[in-house]
Amino acid sequence: MKRFIFFAISLSVSLSLFAQNKLFNLEDLFKTRELYAENLSQLQWIPNTYDFVYVKNNLLVKGTLHQKEVDSFVTLNELNDALINAGLSSLKSFPYILHWTSEHGFYFRWQEKLLHYTIDKKNIDKQISINKEAENIEIDFKHAQLAYTIQNNLYVVEENASPFQINPTAPEDVKFGHIVHRNEFGIENGSFWSPNGNYLAFYRMDESMVADYPLVNTSTPMATLKNEKYPMAGETSHQVSLGVYDLKTKQIVYIQTGEPKDQYLCCISWSPDENYIFIAVLNREQNHLKLNQYDAKTGQYIKTMFEEKNERYVEPSHPMYFLPNNPNQFLWLSRRDRWNHFYLYDLSGKLLKQLTKGNWEVKDFAGFDPAGNNMFFYSNKDEITGNHFYTLNLKNQKITRITNESGTHRIMASYDGTYFLDIYNSIDIANEIKIKDRKGEEKALLLKNKNHLSNYALPETRLFTIKNPNKNDLYCRMILPPGFDSNKTYPVFIYVYGGPHSQMVTNTWLSGGWFLHYMAQKGYIVFTLDNRGTNYRGFEFESCIHRRLGDLEVEDQMCGVDYLKSLPYVDITRLSIDGWSYGGFMTLSMFLRHPGVFNRASCGGPVIDWKYYEVMYGERYMDTPQDNSEGYKKASLLNYVDSIQGKLLIFHGCMDPTVVWQNTLQFIDKSIKAQKQVDYFVYPSHGHNVGGIDRLHLWKKIENFHAY
Repeated sequence: MKRFIFFAISLSVSLSLFAQNKLFNLEDLFKTRELYAENLSQLQWIPNTYDFVYVKNNLLVKGTLHQKEVDSFVTLNELNDALINAGLSSLKSFPYILHWTSEHGFYFRWQEKLLHYTIDKKNIDKQISINKEAENIEIDFKHAQLAYTIQNNLYVVEENASPFQINPTAPEDVKFGHIVHRNEFGIENGSFWSPNGNYLAFYRMDESMVADYPLVNTSTPMATLKNEKYPMAGETSHQVSLGVYDLKTKQIVYIQTGEPKDQYLCCISWSPDENYIFIAVLNREQNHLKLNQYDAKTGQYIKTMFEEKNERYVEPSHPMYFLPNNPNQFLWLSRRDRWNHFYLYDLSGKLLKQLTKGNWEVKDFAGFDPAGNNMFFYSNKDEITGNHFYTLNLKNQKITRITNESGTHRIMASYDGTYFLDIYNSIDIANEIKIKDRKGEEKALLLKNKNHLSNYALPETRLFTIKNPNKNDLYCRMILPPGFDSNKTYPVFIYVYGGPHSQMVTNTWLSGGWFLHYMAQKGYIVFTLDNRGTNYRGFEFESCIHRRLGDLEVEDQMCGVDYLKSLPYVDITRLSIDGWSYGGFMTLSMFLRHPGVFNRASCGGPVIDWKYYEVMYGERYMDTPQDNSEGYKKASLLNYVDSIQGKLLIFHGCMDPTVVWQNTLQFIDKSIKAQKQVDYFVYPSHGHNVGGIDRLHLWKKIENFHAY
């Protein structure tokens, strides 16, 4: 009997250990949701109430602040009955709610239509057609109308009406209503509805003067040419203007933004009364911004509200935010004091006061309460690697932190800003959801954290800082193999990005993503460092790389390498490095500028020579090749081919419209001439990255290449 008990206990312990030793299977990421943290799908507040909803088992359920259980609110059968009664086919799953119009109804898309469902009447009371070829869709939910583009032309469609093309048929190289300036300067829209829906502002982009860059589609029986308008640094750029369409008169007025025509038109903003439109006009050199006011009905210039200048660059990325209780005042985000902060202005252009201040960064604006007494924003004020939510009283400027738990938070405020849905995660928390009040105190726990990966051998993630020669704190992430033993030695897999607008080292669940943790499970110490040039550390930390890309970033990354070399459990003969895009440029810069340090390097879509990169991004950080020839020469990786030591693998998507294929082809050509061996792999149908199931192929390729 004792032998049986001993055997049973041993078997139980063995099974338990086995259950905790499972390794990730990359294929499972594309086949099952079991590897992903539990969540409340489509969680959101119902307008004008303290009730919240989410989708569970194809059912929209409703909960309240003081009620633990949720109730059925809208069923899929009810929604399908309404669709059938409206002459439409039924849904197989609950649709994604795009917008709540009130507590009584919401919009969703189905069968090339924008539909509004009324909860009380259980019917579809609004239908707006959306052409199947529509792109750049901008919806005015309040007035039941939308705008979209088909090819180069811009259309407006209202409820129960046919689409109307608002512009004359566009020439081949002129686009209406498209995103301009290659998505830089925070531009995410090509058209902009006025507050009362009477006007539509839109970009007109003339690319006729821009050179065609040939991309070749090899998926057709006879390979076909796809030209991409690609203005390279120092070359002729496109010309953009802003039009305003009057829905009543069906006339277009163009805003008189003047010359030079290759200036950038950013941060498009309507005044609350629709009388004015504001444009942040930025010069081609990107060092002088003017916030201009124009008459929306005539297009005439009225005045310059204020100007911003910087010898390196000015990068406007946010529109004006008008106060709900005072349409004559607005907020402006700027790094003019070297940190990203809010400033309060009136419509005369007078600066009333700086609202936030300190050696920390506002990360994003998150709205006002209806009365306009409090403003909401995200910041790294109290945790550099986190994302936290704050309220600011506009009168006394008191800042209240709502998210006290360390980690990365996403917040939804109730209609009056009294309560907040807080969805957050960290390196220790997979996902947790709470309701909080204005003081940040927890009022309800909607979803308790659960370690859904308890059966897996999870690597340990550590976040820490080291110093560079400039005494800057450099934030690092180290992912240790399961069962890590400091008495053993391990190979290192360094993942790098290192470019502007990025922050790789974050306090998030599975920080760095699945693949890096998979590589840790394979026995690597996985290391990442955020160098100078990356985001949310102030203007000086980011912009010091100006005109010298690859210098300070590599210097900081090599501080990380020196730190790794100092650790007794690091095998310095097995250092690998990997990165994509700017990270590809960084990977090659480190590999070539410090030959012999890295055993293996892999990179995808790397910028090889910045003169082959586009105007907006490239000239911001490097100026033009004509003005900064030495900087371009030093940054060009073509000048370091002779330094290749160790194994090198380069990937590129043949249809890459961002870092054009020419970059790596020239590098390979020069490697051949220098008799240097380089492994090279292309993805014929992919652009700047490899997505979908093909990413599994890429991961396997990287894994196999770095296997020791």
